[in-house]
Amino acid sequence: MAEIEFKSVAKSFGKVGVIAGLDLKVDDGEFIVFVGPSGCGKSTALRMIAGLEETTSGDIRIGGRSVTGLAPSDRNVAMVFQSYALYPHMTVAGNIGFPLKMAGRPAAEIARRVKEAADILDLGPYLGRRPAQLSGGQRQRVALGRAIVRHPEVFLFDEPLSNLDADLRVSMRGEIMQLRERIRATMIYVTHDQTEAMTMGDRIAVFAPLKDGHTHNLMQVGTPEELYERPANLFVARFLGSPKMNMIEVAEGQAPAFGTLDLGARPSDHGGTSLLGVRPEDIRIADAGEPGLAGRIRLVEALGAEYYVHVETAAGELIARVMDKRIRPTSGDVVTLQPAPGSFHLFDKATGCRIAN
Repeated sequence: MAEIEFKSVAKSFGKVGVIAGLDLKVDDGEFIVFVGPSGCGKSTALRMIAGLEETTSGDIRIGGRSVTGLAPSDRNVAMVFQSYALYPHMTVAGNIGFPLKMAGRPAAEIARRVKEAADILDLGPYLGRRPAQLSGGQRQRVALGRAIVRHPEVFLFDEPLSNLDADLRVSMRGEIMQLRERIRATMIYVTHDQTEAMTMGDRIAVFAPLKDGHTHNLMQVGTPEELYERPANLFVARFLGSPKMNMIEVAEGQAPAFGTLDLGARPSDHGGTSLLGVRPEDIRIADAGEPGLAGRIRLVEALGAEYYVHVETAAGELIARVMDKRIRPTSGDVVTLQPAPGSFHLFDKATGCRIAN
């Protein structure tokens, strides 16, 4: 069993708090993604699991056993770093087998386990090469092989694809997902890239920086669908999704910005100032004069398969994501925005929390 638990974990560097009140359980065999902007503590949390950073307070448990005071070598975890951290003078086989050599394993066992890892990652033809003779993707696979060869209970990935170009990122993302199917170990993957988070994880844990006024880092944990469709707060709503969710401020007593269209909930019913959220893909562009929110197109971003249409309205600038190629939006056109029924998200402006709707 290799479930991982954070119990009231905090981490400070001197007087600067980086992690506070972290309570999280990762199930045995689960692939969970830690995602958030720079400085949110996601990599620090990963390094604390590995023992590369000490906790300031709280407890970390792996398989029910506290590892808070254990040395990294006693935790049975393997970490894949953002930099490949390969030894340039060693061959691919030497790099993959190095952890076993340091552990004093017999040469025959090292050779067998290196071959097993190389077969999983299609590195067999490259075992005699050195890192300088490999592409970026191949080097990252060697780094994965060095982790696999140890047969760890837990794999930790710290932004392993950030040094690769766009095409390699996509292919390596697929390789890591295939690796997960072959090796049913517990895996935690850290990234700031929401696409990686949404496509790779069984669940996603969204982190926020303490320096932005948050009292704790963990904003929400759930499946990609849960987080996207029912974000728990404004931070999650704005972080997940591209373009970002549109927000319309509605003060108590004000009429909804979309007139007679059914919102599913009236912001003014909840008292105080609310923020009404709607995702760009849930907004339809209709002709001027139709029911909805009137506005003028300020900018059209053509992305081939879709358009991002920026519309100036009385409620501020909103973005609609248009995928219907029959629609040809043009800057300067006067249009009406019509959100899909039931597509609204409602948040309390003061607390940032979601209002049930």
